[in-house]
Amino acid sequence: MVKLADKVSSAHSLQASDAEAMRYFREEIAAGRHWYLALLGAIGIWSSAEEVRDGRVFSYLLGGEAFDWLLLAERLCGAVDGILPEDEKNALLFRGQPPLELDPEQVKELVGGGKYNQYLNYFYGITVEKTIILAVKEEVYKERQLISRRNERDADNETYRRIYGATKAVLLKRFRKERKYLHRRSMNLTELKEFTYWLFKYRMVHCDKAKVASDTRKGLQLLQHQWAGNGFLGALVADVLPAGRT
Repeated sequence: MVKLADKVSSAHSLQASDAEAMRYFREEIAAGRHWYLALLGAIGIWSSAEEVRDGRVFSYLLGGEAFDWLLLAERLCGAVDGILPEDEKNALLFRGQPPLELDPEQVKELVGGGKYNQYLNYFYGITVEKTIILAVKEEVYKERQLISRRNERDADNETYRRIYGATKAVLLKRFRKERKYLHRRSMNLTELKEFTYWLFKYRMVHCDKAKVASDTRKGLQLLQHQWAGNGFLGALVADVLPAGRT
């Protein structure tokens, strides 16, 4: 069983590289560099996978593999609060809309190859996986509307059965048992992300490969629609969708 107190006691104070990342961010902005470029450079310097601040757990690297770069962006932007353009900062943190048009290779160069690959794990394992669930759930809703049946729990169960071969409740029980987490009625945001990444890996191992590719494409197509004209994120989807990458 994992409790917040356990995480707090195991959390370390800022590593030297993390302090350097925040210092770099401030100094680059002060020197006139665009804040978003400075932010990506600071992300490349940061090294802690997790920290606890004011009782809140910031898990930047989920499962040791999936890098939540927007959460770290939130942390770094908070360290320079008041000197960033509020509209641009909020667009990035709340809507994932960066203020500059950068292609994936430019982002990779700024954050480093290792972090970029960890972000791809997050992209496929959490961002795309959530969108697959949404896309299939919309299919279920359309079908149920045609026969005058629309029940939220029933739609959830059918969605997870179609994608993973089991209901959400069954899968969540397996996930928590494997992680030794408490079986509760609700999940916090970090656990939800961890569960989603677990579902992605479960799907890769247990589901038919042709269906894995088909479902992944559904998620990418929906993201392409949602992220049209959205800088790096939109370019990332456009870069991989034509090849049907899974």
